[in-house]
Amino acid sequence: MDSITSQVLPLFDLFKPAFTTTATFVRARLLGVAAILTTGRRTVANLLRTVADLTHGDPSSYHRVLCMAQWSTLTLASSLARFLLRHCWPQGRVRLVGDDTVTEHPGRKVHGKARHRDPIRSSHSYTAWRWGHKWVVLAVLVSFPFAARPWALPVLVALYRSPEDNRKRGRPHRTPAQLLQVLLRLLVRWFPDRQFVCAGDQSYGSHDMASRASRTGGQLHLVSKFYPNANLYEPPPAYAGNGRPRVKGAKLPTPQEVVATAPRRRLNVAWYGGGRRDVEVVTGSGHWYRAGEGLVSVRWVYVHDLTGTHRDEYFYSTDVTLTAQQILEAYTGRWNIETTFADSRAYLGLESTRGWCERTVGRAEPCLLGLYSVVSLLYESLPAEEQQRGGVDWEGKATVTFSDAITAVRRWLWTGWVFPRVGHADSFAKLPKAFQQLLLYGLAPAA
Repeated sequence: MDSITSQVLPLFDLFKPAFTTTATFVRARLLGVAAILTTGRRTVANLLRTVADLTHGDPSSYHRVLCMAQWSTLTLASSLARFLLRHCWPQGRVRLVGDDTVTEHPGRKVHGKARHRDPIRSSHSYTAWRWGHKWVVLAVLVSFPFAARPWALPVLVALYRSPEDNRKRGRPHRTPAQLLQVLLRLLVRWFPDRQFVCAGDQSYGSHDMASRASRTGGQLHLVSKFYPNANLYEPPPAYAGNGRPRVKGAKLPTPQEVVATAPRRRLNVAWYGGGRRDVEVVTGSGHWYRAGEGLVSVRWVYVHDLTGTHRDEYFYSTDVTLTAQQILEAYTGRWNIETTFADSRAYLGLESTRGWCERTVGRAEPCLLGLYSVVSLLYESLPAEEQQRGGVDWEGKATVTFSDAITAVRRWLWTGWVFPRVGHADSFAKLPKAFQQLLLYGLAPAA
């Protein structure tokens, strides 16, 4: 089998160091291409049906790529993150988002399965439960020239284990927020010369998260929701030499006490989904205190939506030099990871895998989330004429969506790689243009 890298997929060659043998890498690369081209479930059997004429050897050798072969998902993530930052964030502070998503995966023997609350189907008065996996995802926000809003490209994924599962296996329990801390520490270790700001919802905005971010020497900062009644203090006075040194200074008013009397300032800020919104803000700063964990210097922002469609909120950042607008826009950018989760389900078959052993569970769905980043980068590298092929247009649509991107990438792969590989390029070129388009709509349907 000739190298895909030398023809149309140079991005995939970045992942070769993660594999112990060339044969495993070749099979994994073909499964990755098949996962982009396939429109049904992303089981290995279904992927092999899509590229049946391109496989070599027994089909079981492709199944073993996920369940038995020696390779590292962490090295894959490192290679993807390094390329992403070098290509999309060559300088400046990198914007990150962190969140979790639940994928349904029932089955008595499925590794790591537990009952999780489904945030999409649940409401304040009703809780929906799903049996499957909860994945904690760290993504890089990238502003592509063809998109109106940043895209959240996943780079690191961790499987959350339930307290029962951890007790059964004799492991200390880690909450989703603690898992995100692990992923952030990995990224900080990989890029010691870069600075990051990570946005997460309130479950990832605890004092412990803020404290750990503040101990990175300015390399990592956190943006999240804040508490209206947070305990804020001045820094402790200098030690006078008598008794135990003080851990905090004078008590400051809580954010809600300040908001009750402070004048408000009007701003026009970037909002959820790529739009803009007029808001009123009040901001302040102080040292957030929690017993036993010390002080964390924060700047907080109160936001009132002037359109009345969004409830009043409090936000904070461990970087006190950020303005109120920068803090708010950093948090609203977090919503882009929700779009990533929805698109990964709709177009990459997230939660349609059927592996149950530990290695397959730990590899299949994280790789599908990483494939979201790969498809986005492949689409950006396409020539302009290739980018414009496929997709769906309607009145008022002004930007490219992920469905447009994956449709264009699929068409490019079919016509530029698959057909030539199986010897049908000349036959396809001789077909009438209308029939060519009909065939491509069947192979790479526009969403």
